[in-house]
Amino acid sequence: MAGILSIHALLAQITVPPIVISRTAAPRLKVGFLYNHEELHQVAHTAPIIPKLQKLAPDVQVDVITSGDSQSEAVMRHLDPQLPTPQFRRLEIGKAVKIVERLTGGIVPLSRIGGLAANLDLLGSYDALVVPETTTTLLRTRFKMDRPRLIFCPHGAGDRSISVSPDIAHFDFVLLPGEKSRDRMLSEGIIRPGKHAVIGYPKFDARHLAKPQKFFSNDRPTVLYNPHFDPRLSSWHDFGMPILNYFAGQDRYNLIFAPHVMLFQRKLLASVEHRKLRIRKSVPARYYALDHMHIDVGSSKSVDMSYTRNADLYLGDVSSQIYEYIERPRPAIFLNSHGAVWQDDPSYAFWHFGQVIDDPKSLPDALDKAFPLSEAFRERQAAAFAQTFDIDPDIASASKAAAAIHAFLASEFPAQ
Repeated sequence: MAGILSIHALLAQITVPPIVISRTAAPRLKVGFLYNHEELHQVAHTAPIIPKLQKLAPDVQVDVITSGDSQSEAVMRHLDPQLPTPQFRRLEIGKAVKIVERLTGGIVPLSRIGGLAANLDLLGSYDALVVPETTTTLLRTRFKMDRPRLIFCPHGAGDRSISVSPDIAHFDFVLLPGEKSRDRMLSEGIIRPGKHAVIGYPKFDARHLAKPQKFFSNDRPTVLYNPHFDPRLSSWHDFGMPILNYFAGQDRYNLIFAPHVMLFQRKLLASVEHRKLRIRKSVPARYYALDHMHIDVGSSKSVDMSYTRNADLYLGDVSSQIYEYIERPRPAIFLNSHGAVWQDDPSYAFWHFGQVIDDPKSLPDALDKAFPLSEAFRERQAAAFAQTFDIDPDIASASKAAAAIHAFLASEFPAQ
């Protein structure tokens, strides 16, 4: 297992082309918004910042670097048509990397690693890169590049241990959603005073892109089942089928099944963090035909808050989408399918927002108890939301992020 999941061993096989960087033709600072991921769920966390930075700092060249057309289209939805369209650049990935990733079932993010290795000239031409994931720190740790400066804006505000990954320490500047993340990262020593800023949650600035919808023709309460993709932590593998069977055979609730978009991207799922592999089960075709069940294994609605905004109850395990859901306090039930001792573990702080069940047979009783939302759970959700997100009703989070980036650039490159 360790051999299969060793990213460092795979990195050793990647040929690194020589870096040739010329800045003589670029008098302005260049900032790239990089999307080095095959899916769309990270786009909305940084794309709203792009037009704000363009407007605040017209002296800065702002480009967009994507892995494919679908990402480029997703970024375009967040741009301001009144401003010049940024230059879009494409990460080129070698055929060999694609073949190896396909042969290994995609259990290791070779395309993301290869996307960095094959584009060092392009990425090295920027003064700074704004990214929503940590793979980009390989530019610093593996490829020994001290420029571009790396700016991190996390794609989510959850509590899992990955949210305080040691990789974050390799970023030059970190944008944080609120006090919770800031305090935890400072205590873990992965951010530094003066090298981070609390800016809120730019994804919330894009609420207008997910309009309220009615997914069912009845007035039953709607449950959103949102399992994560991590093969150790996800409830899908052991609880998923009993849960779908329960909702298929009852007439009290509607169900939206909208897992993390990465769950159904691969048949073989791997967790580098937990060193675990599992084969992912498919959704039986019969569930797609039921009027009170809506199955979505990866559309744009899974990432634009359409479902979290329109559900009456959240049913999940470890996804950070729970924090987007509790913007408006509502019932939640959490599925402990992996035997977590969670009560005093900060990585499971959000499980205090609702009931936690260890067996899918307990779901009917938990649903009965969930409505109406108890005052205790309401207060916990409201307090956690306020601590997690520093939202200013008068200043968009993306505007705060743009101002923080501009100030950081001015301190790093005072002569430009």
